[in-house]
Amino acid sequence: MNKINKLLIFTIVLLAVGTFAFGQSMTTADGPDPAEIGVDTAQQMLKEVSISKFEDAGFWSVSMGRDQGITTLRRLPGGSIDKEPIPAEEQIGLSESDKYVLGVRVDYYKRGFNQFTIRPARPLPVEGIVKTVSLWVVGRNSPHVLKMLVSDQFGNKAEITMGKLNFTGWKKMTVAIPTSIKQMDYHYANKMGIKVEGFRVDCDPKETLGSYFFYLDDLRAVTDLFAEESRDIDDMMDNW
Repeated sequence: MNKINKLLIFTIVLLAVGTFAFGQSMTTADGPDPAEIGVDTAQQMLKEVSISKFEDAGFWSVSMGRDQGITTLRRLPGGSIDKEPIPAEEQIGLSESDKYVLGVRVDYYKRGFNQFTIRPARPLPVEGIVKTVSLWVVGRNSPHVLKMLVSDQFGNKAEITMGKLNFTGWKKMTVAIPTSIKQMDYHYANKMGIKVEGFRVDCDPKETLGSYFFYLDDLRAVTDLFAEESRDIDDMMDNW
């Protein structure tokens, strides 16, 4: 093997090792590392916040195509024993009811590329620059795919794939908010962050038969609140 080939192989190995190391630094045991996502400011103030605990089933609705099947939504007692409290809520002694989960039942009419959507009565805003969103899910070991529906402060809508539901029991699914979703524009300082519009499950056509049960709980976000927390107390609000 000549020197040029040896040098080429050595370069490829270095690139592969560097790519692997970079990928490892972007993730943690619980999913994407919020501190490494979309860093475009010198300072960050990351905080985990609760978006919804799914305690009120009347706030949510589920739907699918009339020719695809029937959907039912219900509030049920339960939840994952692995859930941990939010540190900021513990510090201030905030105790919010968290006894129930949101249950969805789908009864399919026939096999096909079906999908069903779970939406809140109104979009759920998240302040700051959102880094990651997490959700506890029971997927019943199905190959269906869960997607989160979001919009920015200018009404532009997007969908973010959270992953397949091919697991048993409760699982915390975490997804990073891509930088392609615009969360801040210095021309509009009063418009920042995203809104959660709901969730959609794209069903695997091979598994769209009989009944399917699906459960959601504890929707949270890790968001950068530096812009809000560092605002001077005498600063004017651009909301008039």
